[in-house]
Amino acid sequence: MSTESLLALIDQSFREFREGSIVKGRILEIQQQVVLVDIGYKSEGAIPASEFEDDDIELGDEVEVLLEKLENEDGMVILSKEKAAHKQNWDKIVKVFHDGGLVKGKVKAVVKGGLMVNVGVEAFLPGSQIDIIPPKDLTEYVGNVYEFKIVKVNDDRKNVVISRREVIEQERAEQRQQFLLTVNEGDQVDGVVKNLTDFGAFVDLNGMDGLLHITDMSWGRINHPSEMLTIGQPLRVQILEVNREKERVSLGIKQLLKNPWENIESRYPVGQTVAGKITKLVPYGAFVEVEEGVEGLIHVSELSWTKRITRPSDVLTLGQELQAVVLGVNTDEQKISLGVRQLETNPWDEIESRYPIGSSIKGKVRNLTAYGAFVELEDGIDGMVHVSDLSWTRKVNHPSEMLKKGEDVEAMVIDIDKTNQRISLGLKQLEGDPWSQIDGRFKVGDLVKGTVAKIAAFGAFIQLEDEIDGLVHISQLSEEHVSRVKDVLKIGDEVEARVIKVDKVERRIGLSIKAANYSEDQLKKETQAFEALRPSADLVGLEQAFREAEEYRPGEG
Repeated sequence: MSTESLLALIDQSFREFREGSIVKGRILEIQQQVVLVDIGYKSEGAIPASEFEDDDIELGDEVEVLLEKLENEDGMVILSKEKAAHKQNWDKIVKVFHDGGLVKGKVKAVVKGGLMVNVGVEAFLPGSQIDIIPPKDLTEYVGNVYEFKIVKVNDDRKNVVISRREVIEQERAEQRQQFLLTVNEGDQVDGVVKNLTDFGAFVDLNGMDGLLHITDMSWGRINHPSEMLTIGQPLRVQILEVNREKERVSLGIKQLLKNPWENIESRYPVGQTVAGKITKLVPYGAFVEVEEGVEGLIHVSELSWTKRITRPSDVLTLGQELQAVVLGVNTDEQKISLGVRQLETNPWDEIESRYPIGSSIKGKVRNLTAYGAFVELEDGIDGMVHVSDLSWTRKVNHPSEMLKKGEDVEAMVIDIDKTNQRISLGLKQLEGDPWSQIDGRFKVGDLVKGTVAKIAAFGAFIQLEDEIDGLVHISQLSEEHVSRVKDVLKIGDEVEARVIKVDKVERRIGLSIKAANYSEDQLKKETQAFEALRPSADLVGLEQAFREAEEYRPGEG
């Protein structure tokens, strides 16, 4: 052999058997633990049988292996099939990454934060990159083969990060563009419910998400999309609007069905009695479904002629079936007004015949207010006694001074207002007006006795017989100057006084304590002095005096 041939042979040997290189070998023997491979070196190499568990191998098969070491302590060649494949695959992965291509891989296991995938080399698939919608159970992906995009390669650490989500998004983007180019308003398409919200549902139209608004799901009332749809449900919808610039599609279901509001006025004329079921209760009324897709509203004011219903839920229940009368129909606004009370006779239509003005009635005091008392005449119908109609003589500040809640009383009907459904009652009208005969009972100069009922800054009110009050002006209390009435009188004191003024029109009796022992001449002068007082300032009418009075109670300073 020539020197050149020898050098070439030596060079070939070094080139083929360089540690770290990939060489070809032939399977010599398959044992339980190892596979012996001949690479043409002076000794064969042993490879763990586990590296061939996914392969169907036979004696004589040619394999590519990585030459890790030419000789170990036992003189054996150290080979690795897996490492040879890894090196080859790593170079392939790096090339695909730079080219922006896709790789196929099999999901091997669930790891912290995502999945481990074999794409020729081990690669990490983060949980956020598995799918467009984050999966709930990662184990369902194990064992499956998918296409992935390589998003990160670290050559030093031999780390690879991949994404399946980006592959899906790219596919959907292409499908979305194709969909937008071919679809038109009015088209009917098939999709799958992808997500539900309070305002509607998103439907997957083969890569394109369309919005199905809750108002376009049904002609009837829907409180939430979940009442009609479930996630994953196949669905046929109609395209209502296509916005190609913003890549938005509006969808509808109810448009595939006949509009039940067409010719609604002929089917539900005003005055017709209809049957329905309550679908919703609100503070102002109740919605009643009279047919699928058609609801009417019973306003709270149309529930009863007489009962005071604050909330419809007090007398109605959800799902309740009832009858009602059509009060009005608005086709444009798709509204029907219904009433329940119209099924019964309005008791106020015959109120005057049942409670004639001037007649006496009996009832129970239902409620007291600052301005009067409400008396129940029958179920749902009250009459009101104004505070001014409680007594002819007493100035009543609050009805509780004369009446108690739950008390049975007798009163007279004095007025009826059918329009506003009001009945006015009076207690004092059952008795004669004592002021009509006042000038026959009290005359100027009469000496009278009474009890101090009320004290004001300008004088004191003395209760005489039959609860008639007289006023002692502060100037008529004593011959001495009086600065404050309460310095001289206290509520409940019994006093004797002279009548110095009787005014039937003003319902006022003027009294004088200091004139109790006056002679006729003295009394005449005092009366003249009393008359000289200006009513608007010094001596006011009895009712006005009560309104302006500043009450003084015993013990006040």
